[in-house]
Amino acid sequence: MSLLVKICGLKTPDALDAALDAGADMVGFVFFPPSPRHLGYEAARLLGERVKGRAMKVALSVDATDIELGNFIEALKPDMLQLHGKEMPERVAVLRSRFGLPVMKALPVAQKSDLSPIREYAHVADRILFDARAPLNATRPGGLGKAFDWRLLEGLDIDVPFMLSGGLDANNVAEALAVTRAPSVDVSSGVEERPGEKDIAKIRAFVRAARTAADKLDAQQAARSA
Repeated sequence: MSLLVKICGLKTPDALDAALDAGADMVGFVFFPPSPRHLGYEAARLLGERVKGRAMKVALSVDATDIELGNFIEALKPDMLQLHGKEMPERVAVLRSRFGLPVMKALPVAQKSDLSPIREYAHVADRILFDARAPLNATRPGGLGKAFDWRLLEGLDIDVPFMLSGGLDANNVAEALAVTRAPSVDVSSGVEERPGEKDIAKIRAFVRAARTAADKLDAQQAARSA
């Protein structure tokens, strides 16, 4: 598989450079004040300029207003929006049209019934991200380091690409890919020393583990087809 790897919640030049040097396909920046990974507009502008086309820039927001979205889009100049709140399909379609950017919609998963909205969002989003459902008392919807039962995605057949997130790290990404056959993976807390503080060695290890796992699955598939 041609695996896409996204490192999310980047806040510092060193962490961003580590993700880019490791070969991340997407780098994510969070615009949500309750998150320890939240970026101000000036920091977003500086980091965005540092990417220099080496990866896709993804701007993550949670139920943001049009004004808020416009402000951080102007600062970061992202290649994609990631909507991680309770945005309904109609809202996704409006934002995709209004800002002229592809949209990735995050869906929280804890049980099979949580997959029921997929069809509605597949018509309006360019990519679906599956993340673990946050506890009821959580102050933010993602970046909590919790995984869900990946078997819920076995045999998944949808019309848009999907990304796997939630509790991934260098130690479990191979298993997650083997179960889900996800075409892309996203990590944030799994490459951190503490919430909001990225660990450069963990970033490198995650990208390496994900690529190795994808290559192994490709080899196994080729052997079965021979």
